[in-house]
Amino acid sequence: MTAGARLTIDLAALAANYRLIQGRVSPSIVGGVVKADGYGLGAVQVARTLIREGCRHLFVALQSEAEALIAHVDNVPVYILNGLLPGGEAACAALGAIPVLNSLDQIKRWTAQAAVLDRQLPAVLQVDTGMSRMGLPSDELASLLAEPAMLGRLDLRFLISHLACGDEPADPANAAQEAAFRRIAARFPGMALALDNSGGAFQARSRFDLVRAGIALYGGAPGTGPNPMQAVVSLEARIAQLRTIPAGAGVGYGLTFQTARETRIATIPVGYADGWPRCLGNKGAAYIAGMRVPVAGRVSMDSITLDVTDIPDEHLYPGALVELLGPHQGIDKVAADAGTISYEILTQLSRRYERVYLPVAAQRSEAA
Repeated sequence: MTAGARLTIDLAALAANYRLIQGRVSPSIVGGVVKADGYGLGAVQVARTLIREGCRHLFVALQSEAEALIAHVDNVPVYILNGLLPGGEAACAALGAIPVLNSLDQIKRWTAQAAVLDRQLPAVLQVDTGMSRMGLPSDELASLLAEPAMLGRLDLRFLISHLACGDEPADPANAAQEAAFRRIAARFPGMALALDNSGGAFQARSRFDLVRAGIALYGGAPGTGPNPMQAVVSLEARIAQLRTIPAGAGVGYGLTFQTARETRIATIPVGYADGWPRCLGNKGAAYIAGMRVPVAGRVSMDSITLDVTDIPDEHLYPGALVELLGPHQGIDKVAADAGTISYEILTQLSRRYERVYLPVAAQRSEAA
């Protein structure tokens, strides 16, 4: 390993998570959210894995993401959740991506592009049901319903909205949003519907036609209870340097860690430039041979210092493996320690890591 650390991405676990969600929501179908470069794991590799499992709908956030992905996913529609920025309509139509239309302005611009091409263009219509983010607000929706011919040049594939509190099943906002969505959907008879995200997929209620699965595919907890998903990522670094320092010595920038005893410090070549949260200084941890070692001092740009005083000598040497993500510490645990969410931990994973993909076929043959 010449990189600072190795990121292993288990595509078999990704495939298993897709199957688990699909089995839970059937007869609804599951679309894969592969925005932010597949939540940091590689959109092309993730999309191909999901397609092999039967996924036939892929979602990105930006038109640039669709441009990078669409050539690698033949005959599978790619939807742009943020819709189109002004000026992107012609390129989107030529690309064959499908915009999610979130406003009257986007509808008018996409309709104008359809008129230029003299053909219908596919689209998804998103309505706001209480999140106050993407989607037509109530006044724009009323204008659209008063002038339905505005949609005449569009081939609408889905009517969608998005749950604000899908990962909190008991939150009354979920029921309120579902009720609002059903009222709106009644004005679009016969249209395929989608509301649920990963959290919604694990709520005990009926579903619509499509579930957009994101964080759960990648191993993140879809709700507040026990996590049923398989871990998809592991991250291992190697010890770059070992040293013993006396009691009363300071460690790292600002000398924020002061030793109370003679202390052994291991430095690993991973830091906030690699996406490891700087806020984990003096409170995060790693694992060596299954034993917890706390971060000593600040997380630097390219390195982390660990207090390994209590680790037996046979596990401590230059090049020894250090677990940052793995069986003892998953993305949800690191996120909790950092005061954030697993989405942020995943999407910050650096391109400086050596990346290893464990293929689905290899994993299945080993299990046979």
